[in-house]
Amino acid sequence: MSPLTITLLVILAVLVIVIVVLYFLGKKAQKKQAEQQELLEANKQTVSMLIIDKKRMKLKEAGLPQMVIDQTPRLMRGSKLPIIKAKVGPQILSLISDEKIFDSIPVKKEVKAVVSGLYVLDVKGLHGKPSAAPQKKKGFFRRTMDRLQEKAGAKPLK
Repeated sequence: MSPLTITLLVILAVLVIVIVVLYFLGKKAQKKQAEQQELLEANKQTVSMLIIDKKRMKLKEAGLPQMVIDQTPRLMRGSKLPIIKAKVGPQILSLISDEKIFDSIPVKKEVKAVVSGLYVLDVKGLHGKPSAAPQKKKGFFRRTMDRLQEKAGAKPLK
C-alpha cells in the first residue's frame, strides 16, 4: 500500500470515531435537556412584574445570587446571558430570560411572565399594545438571494 492510502485510511478512521462519539454525546445532552425542560415546566408560575431593563451580560456582572454563579459550569461563567431586571412586588430582581423570547420582552412595561425560579419562560403584555420586536436589517447576501429568488419565481413578489 502506498503511504497516501494509509494516511487517508487513518484520517477516515479518526473521522468515523469522532462522528460516533459526537452522536452519543449529542443523545446524552438531548436527554439531559429534556429532563431539565420537564423540571422547568413542573415548577413554573405566573407572576406580574414591571420590566426595568434588559441586557446581555456576563453571569458575574448580572447581580445574580452567588449560589447560582457557583452552580454554573466554568465554561458558561464567561458567556453572556439575556438578563432582565424586573420589579416583582416590592423587590427588584435579576432574572435570566429564555433566549427565544428575549427580543420580544418590552422594557418599562408591566407584564405577566411565566417564571420558574430565576428563569423567565414566557412573557405576555398586561397593559397597552404589544410592542413588536424591531426587524433585523437584511444583509447584502440575504437581499441578493431574495432578489434572485423573486426573479426565478421561487418566491412570491411583494
